[in-house]
Amino acid sequence: MTMTAPRTDGLPSVAQNRHMQFKRRSAAADLLVIATWTSGAIAVALFLAAHGPAQFGTLAAAVTSVGIICGLVGSDLILVMLVLAARIPLVDRAVGHDRAMKLHRRLGKPGLYLLLGHGLILLVGYALAAKVDVVSELGAIWALPDLPLAIIGLGLFIVVVVTSLVAVRRRFPYEFWHVIHLLSYVAVAFAIPHQFSEGGVLAGGLSRYYWIALYVVALGSILVFRFISPLVKSLVHDIRVSGIEVVGPDVVSIHLAGRDLRALGSAGGQFFVWRFWTGATWWHSHPVSLSATPTDTAARITVRALGNGSTELGTLPAGTRVWFEGPYGLFTDAARTSPKLAIVAAGIGVTPVRALLEHSRLAPGEATILLRASSDRQSYLWDEMEQLAHDRQAQFYTMVGPRPPHVDTWLSQRDHERHVSLRSTFPDLANSDLYICGPQAWTDLVVEDARAAGLPSHQIHTERFDW
Repeated sequence: MTMTAPRTDGLPSVAQNRHMQFKRRSAAADLLVIATWTSGAIAVALFLAAHGPAQFGTLAAAVTSVGIICGLVGSDLILVMLVLAARIPLVDRAVGHDRAMKLHRRLGKPGLYLLLGHGLILLVGYALAAKVDVVSELGAIWALPDLPLAIIGLGLFIVVVVTSLVAVRRRFPYEFWHVIHLLSYVAVAFAIPHQFSEGGVLAGGLSRYYWIALYVVALGSILVFRFISPLVKSLVHDIRVSGIEVVGPDVVSIHLAGRDLRALGSAGGQFFVWRFWTGATWWHSHPVSLSATPTDTAARITVRALGNGSTELGTLPAGTRVWFEGPYGLFTDAARTSPKLAIVAAGIGVTPVRALLEHSRLAPGEATILLRASSDRQSYLWDEMEQLAHDRQAQFYTMVGPRPPHVDTWLSQRDHERHVSLRSTFPDLANSDLYICGPQAWTDLVVEDARAAGLPSHQIHTERFDW
């Protein structure tokens, strides 16, 4: 039997609304990509327009111009990276935090390569123009005003990019990585004097004002959305710890009290970055989603002890002041495009999907939920999920047991041997939006299974609630 979404008083159906929202987000994402590449093209075009064909009249001039262009495009990519990391609400609503940060990380290497190419190619170009060897020219370049600062800035940016590599990043705690990445702001600041004083590229005319505007947008976005806005929100809503509830081994729910919390506008599935002001925890920040829909005066997060910082959270005293950034992410009902809802969650990944389920308006039979755990000890908040599923007349399944050895699968050994799959668990998978949350490697396996089943990317929703 086929069911269609009802219409009321001539208003568009739920499906039509979702389709329109998806088209708007897609258009906004496309515009963001176009703006990224257009900004670099404009920088190059302004340089060419200002200096003309003469910049390519000799070999030395041509090499120097190529080096300058590499620097312009590389600098533009760095500023775009800052904008993507600024957590601007418009960008977050268009592409989500996860996709924005993925693009941010992808721009790091080409930005670094272009800046390295900028320095090396300019060195060769200047040596050709002066008719000296490269080593001799290196000494002359070092004597230029503001260039030592630019070289130090490039060195800092190399450190930032290297520590962003997955293999390196996993070796350090979040706080160390975060401090290192603050150096990217220092690197940009060190490069600014060199860009405006050397070579005349940014010394005057339209190009100068264009680059000033880019710097204002990038650095202004970081200042406003990463510092000023979180500070103001934290003071206005005055969130404090009201109590700690033990949920399971190494897992606690932190109950929060504050003012006018619904005004934060958070949707089920979004996350905040929390900072708890005690002597042992103030220097840790924690990207954690709400595990329940907030009221005007109360909210709740549920965390698992995964390191020194999160272990301390289980001992927070009542009254601890809490500062926060957010809400962030598109792991919400607003991202849906299909008539059915499918949820797969494992371990502590149940927290955002619990809030998502509670926040969503669902028709009977619209949702199907599968919770996964390696053992009964990891069934965090399952009783609440089962009650929510019952209240919303949703299908509810659980899967408990370790994965089979030497097999890449997200299933338990028993269910793998029974040939359970996403298709068998969610018979209407093709007409569903699939929300997945759990450990990253496990999530990747579920995504791989969903794609193998033919589910398009826009119906698969994941979010890394981390750095």
